[in-house]
Amino acid sequence: MRPKGTVRAYPLAMGILLILLATVLLPFPLWAQDVAPAPVAVPSLTFNLGGGPQETSVAIQILILLTVLSLAPALLVMVTSFTRIIVVLSFVRQALGTPQSPPNQILISLALFLTFFVMSPVWEKINTEALQPYLGQKITQAEAIERGTDPLRGFMLRQVREKDLALFVEMAKLPTPNAPANVPTYVLIPAFMISELQTAFQIGFLVYLPFIIIDFVVASILMAMGMMMIPPMLIALPFKLILFVLVDGWYLLVGSLVKSFS
Repeated sequence: MRPKGTVRAYPLAMGILLILLATVLLPFPLWAQDVAPAPVAVPSLTFNLGGGPQETSVAIQILILLTVLSLAPALLVMVTSFTRIIVVLSFVRQALGTPQSPPNQILISLALFLTFFVMSPVWEKINTEALQPYLGQKITQAEAIERGTDPLRGFMLRQVREKDLALFVEMAKLPTPNAPANVPTYVLIPAFMISELQTAFQIGFLVYLPFIIIDFVVASILMAMGMMMIPPMLIALPFKLILFVLVDGWYLLVGSLVKSFS
């Protein structure tokens, strides 16, 4: 049995605790309403393009330059050999049956270095005829752009198909150009890109043929043996790899890709 003093002290202690809580919590909304929140200072931001037209023109040129630099990867894909090379390398990886090997970083790096190798004569010509004279203040910026565009246009004109070029000339509702120099650049670039895709798919088809034959042979043998539960791709993969190694596949593939641009 509990002592009587404990039974009486318990309600008394609870009452004191409730009074203290009410004393602390009830005034909170009252003093909270009296204190107004401090205003938050918003920093002001002003733009100034300069005091004159010349300074404004320089600021616009810097903005255009930053925009071009942000689009540099897309420009690299559009007007160089990168499109054909990366598509063919992707076909090779799919034909081997190894969708994760080589990794994407390896394929992209290889495609970039092969692009630099293929385009090195074009870069040297741009550097000699456009960049260095412009840095030496021998020609204007407009002349440098025109001279730098000509080698790229020459490269694209050598690779583009007449059929694709005629398609975009027709869609642009332009008269038939009498010379390659009369083809606008905005017409030449998309025609060059679809030509590169067409060539890359043709090369990919030729790359796929020997590996498809291996798949057919392995699948037929497994069905004849009654081993239909084993995936044919699993058995065919070592034979594909050994075939690719024995014929020195990377040597043939890279050599054929580079020579296709000559």
